[in-house]
Amino acid sequence: MRDPLSKTIVTIQPSGIRKFFDIVSEMKDAISLGVGEPDFDTPWRVRDEGIYSLEKGRTFYTSNAGLKELKIEIAKYLKRNYGLNYDYNHEILITVGGSEAIDIAMRAMLDPGDEVLIPQPSYVSYLPCCVLANGTPVVINLKAENEFRLTAEELEAAITPKTKLLVMPFPNNPTGAIMERKDLEAVAEVVKKHDLYVISDEIYSALTYGEEKHVSIASLPGMWERTIVINGFSKSHAMTGWRLGYACGPKVILEQMLKIHQYAIMCAPTTSQYAAVAALRDGDDEVEMMREEYNGRRRYLMHRFREMGLECFEPYGAFYMFPCIKEFGMTSEEFATELLNAERVAVVPGTAFGDCGEGFLRISYAYSLANLKEAMDRIERFVTAKREAMKNGEA
Repeated sequence: MRDPLSKTIVTIQPSGIRKFFDIVSEMKDAISLGVGEPDFDTPWRVRDEGIYSLEKGRTFYTSNAGLKELKIEIAKYLKRNYGLNYDYNHEILITVGGSEAIDIAMRAMLDPGDEVLIPQPSYVSYLPCCVLANGTPVVINLKAENEFRLTAEELEAAITPKTKLLVMPFPNNPTGAIMERKDLEAVAEVVKKHDLYVISDEIYSALTYGEEKHVSIASLPGMWERTIVINGFSKSHAMTGWRLGYACGPKVILEQMLKIHQYAIMCAPTTSQYAAVAALRDGDDEVEMMREEYNGRRRYLMHRFREMGLECFEPYGAFYMFPCIKEFGMTSEEFATELLNAERVAVVPGTAFGDCGEGFLRISYAYSLANLKEAMDRIERFVTAKREAMKNGEA
């Protein structure tokens, strides 16, 4: 029989994030710190609006680009929080999560042979979406000594005449790294110099913990017209299962993204869109409450890592830690597997987010403090035992 599969799709590996989650789900007394999903329920007023929309029979398609009311609220939200100005009617598109927005942005912008610069470690979807859009991914390896930020020098060194697009994955999954204004300004100058475009994935923009509030690269001079901003409700509003995101950018690009969205999706879930209107109109207090809770957990994990002497740079975004385990002479996969078997704690090997993640682990603190305390006790016990074994020549 003729091979039924695309040669492209068989080259793409499954996500490395879910592997340990699937294993731990079958293990008794196991604790998972592997999935990047808020442990909070969606705020009640948001759920209530979704329920009300169902009770009122609002179960039909919306326009392809999304509810007018939601796009207006998104425009207001981006203006008041990040100083971004978008025409709700032509420059905002509601998508099925941020992941769809990433996919259709690349498909709308890339021709075969166009190179896409992807800083790693980073979210697992960027590289496969680039390949599926017939682009050529070019990885930029971020460094722990730079707090996993992208530097202008690293960007400049990766650019070729074929480079068209830069992915900006900040605040970052898996490292928790952020880009401050000064960092973005340096990168923006390189982008403008080489006439590049940017996909700025800002899904964690509401979850930053430093002195400086999140800055969108699209807000810098000369960058609005060359940037697609990706955002959504999964992380900031604890709405992962509602599957709702959005893309914002110049009309000339959004029109083409809308065509792909029309044919592949039709429209984002109607109930989710009505709920999201309430999230943006009345949800700021809940977002701030969750952000403060995450920040407390973040500080707790940093304290515990320092106590056990496990090297970890301090992250100021998202809800992830990225500790280094190179001292143990094990691969990230080996360490995560042994930790799971020995102490029933699941974490994600850093290599799930790119080869340069070797020697690191992603630990999510989107879990209750009680779970985090128990998990850190188990990790400390495991680390202590490994060090003792190495000292005795047993490892």
